[in-house]
Amino acid sequence: FQLSAGFEIEGEQFELQPILAALVANDFLGATEGLSDQQEFMIFLPDGRGLVLPVGRFRHILKTLEQLIDAPFAGGAIRLSKLDAALLVGGEAVPGESGPEGFGVEPCAEIEALSRHFGDFRNIERVPVPRGLQAKLRDYQVEGYAWMQFLARHGLNGILADDMGLGKTLQTISHILAEKEGGRCRGRPSIVVAPTSVVGSWRREVERFAPELQVLVLQGHRRKAYFKSIPDADLVLTSYALLPRDLADLKAYHFHLCVLDEAQYVKNPGAQVSAAVREIDAVHRLCLSGTPVENSLGDLWSLMDFLMPGFLGSGESFTAAYRTPIEKGGDREKAAALARRVGPLILRRTKHEVASELPPKTEVVHLVRLEGAQQDLYETVRSTMDKQVRQALAIRGSEARIVFLDALLKLRQICCHPELLGGSTDDRQSDTRQMPGSSKFDYLVDLLATLRAEGHRTLVFSQFTSMLAMIESHLQQIDSQHLILTGATKDRQALVERWQAGDGDVFLISLKAGGTGLTLTGADTVIHYDPWWNPAAENQATDRAYRIGQDKPVFVHKLICENTVEEKIQQMQAKKGGLATDLLTGAIRGIDVSAETMAQLLA
Repeated sequence: FQLSAGFEIEGEQFELQPILAALVANDFLGATEGLSDQQEFMIFLPDGRGLVLPVGRFRHILKTLEQLIDAPFAGGAIRLSKLDAALLVGGEAVPGESGPEGFGVEPCAEIEALSRHFGDFRNIERVPVPRGLQAKLRDYQVEGYAWMQFLARHGLNGILADDMGLGKTLQTISHILAEKEGGRCRGRPSIVVAPTSVVGSWRREVERFAPELQVLVLQGHRRKAYFKSIPDADLVLTSYALLPRDLADLKAYHFHLCVLDEAQYVKNPGAQVSAAVREIDAVHRLCLSGTPVENSLGDLWSLMDFLMPGFLGSGESFTAAYRTPIEKGGDREKAAALARRVGPLILRRTKHEVASELPPKTEVVHLVRLEGAQQDLYETVRSTMDKQVRQALAIRGSEARIVFLDALLKLRQICCHPELLGGSTDDRQSDTRQMPGSSKFDYLVDLLATLRAEGHRTLVFSQFTSMLAMIESHLQQIDSQHLILTGATKDRQALVERWQAGDGDVFLISLKAGGTGLTLTGADTVIHYDPWWNPAAENQATDRAYRIGQDKPVFVHKLICENTVEEKIQQMQAKKGGLATDLLTGAIRGIDVSAETMAQLLA
C-alpha cells in the first residue's frame, strides 16, 4: 500500500508530506516535548504564507510515521505493508494513542478484518479441524491452528512461540494437512527445515497424526537420488546442516509452506544457513521456536527478516530504532511500540496459561561452597585472568571479548571440576601434580544418591561432555543404571524409547545435543550441573521432562558455586535480565557482555 495525506483550507489542497519532512528536519518532536496537545505552532509555505497547526495531531502523525517507515522521512508517498496498513487503521501503530485523532482512514474489507483481530486473536474465526487428522487437539492447539490458517488467508507469516512441550509440531501438521485438504497447495509440497536430531521426530509425528500426507525425508549421503520425488510429496523434511549443501537443487522447486523448526538456529543473519533458508521459494513461511529471543532483539529481527523481509527495516536501522534504545536505554515506549508491531505475527502461550493439567514444577538452587585447593586454584586463575582481561580492554578494546570468554570458560571449568582444565587424559596422567577435587561434583554424588534412594528418575544436563564422562564413570563404579546422550550419539530415538520404557535411573545429556527435540517425561527430576547465562537454553532442556504427558511433579535443581562467576551470572539475570523489555512474556532473557559486565564478572 501507499500512504499519502493532505488537507484543505478554504478550498485549497495542501500535500502533507513536504510539511512533515520539514518538521522532521527541524526535530519537531523534540522541540514540542512538554507542550499540550491543544497548543498550536506556525510553519511557512514556500510562497511566504503561514499556517497555524495543532501540536497534538501532528505529534501523533509523526510518531506514527516513525513506527511505520525504515529510513528518515523525506517527503513523498510512503510504502506500507498490509500489516502496517491494518495497524494504522486500528490506531495501533502508536501505543496509547487512538487512530481517528490523527488519521481518518476508510479501509477496504480485508484491512478492516485484519485490524479487528489484532487486539485479541481469540476472536479469529474457528475453522474445522482437517478430516484426516488422527488426534484430538486441545483448545489452545485449536486456537494456534486457527491462527496459522488466519495468517495464510491474509498472506502473512508468523512465529508460533509456544513453550516447549505444548505441541507446536502437532499444530503445524494440522495446518499443513488443512492446506492440502482445502486444495490450497495447488500441487506444491511443503518443506520443514529442522535440526538433524529432530527430523526423525517430525517423520514419526506426521505418520502418527496425518498418515495421508506423503512424507519425503532428505537425509543421508544417498538423498540426491530422491530429489526428483519432491513434486510427488506433500511434505519434505530436511535439516539445517544439509540445506546449504542442497540449496541449488531445492531452489528448482516451488513450495507452498516453508517451516523452520527450532528457528533460533537462524538467529545469526550472517550465517550461511540463514542466507540459505531465505532463498527457499515458498508462498507462506512459518517459524516454530519456544525461544525466538535467546540473547538479543537481533534474534527476533533475523526471524522476521526471513518471514517478512523489510518489515522491521534493515538490521542497522532496527538496531538504531529499537535494539539500542530498548537493550541499552531501557526505553519502555520503544519496547511497547515494537511489541505492538510484531505482536500480530507472534503467538506465544506458556504452560501456566494453557496447560493447567500439568503437575507443579519446583526449582531449587543449591549454592555450593568451593573448599581448600579448589578455592585456591579458582582464585589464582581469577586474579590472573582479571589482569589479562583489563590489559586487553585497555589495549585492544573489543578484542578483549575473546580473552574474557577464555577466562570465563576456565573459571566455569574449575567450578565444575578442576580436572576439566587438564587437557587430554594422557596429559593429566603424565602430570605429576594432583588436581584438586570438586565440591560441586561431591555435592552431585550425594544428591544423586538421595534421589536414587527416593525412587526418582533424573536428567542431568551439562555443557561439557568431558564432565558427563566423569559423572558416568562414577555411576559405573556404583553400578547405577544410566544412559548418556551427546553429539556423538548415533541413535537418539532408541535411547529415548529405552528411557521412556523405564530403563535407567539417570540420563546424562549434553545441553547442546539434547536440549531440544526430546520427550523424556519418564523423568521427574532435572539437574543443571553448570548453569549458563542463557536461561532460555536451560528452560528448553528442563522442558524435556516438563511437558504435555508429564503426570508427576517435577523438581529442577541448579548447582551453583557460591562467590564465583556462576553466582554472579545468576544475580545479573535476576537484576538486569539483559533485555529491558517484556516483548514476549518477560521470561525470555539474556545478558549483554559489555566491557563493564566483563570487569564486574571477574572482579
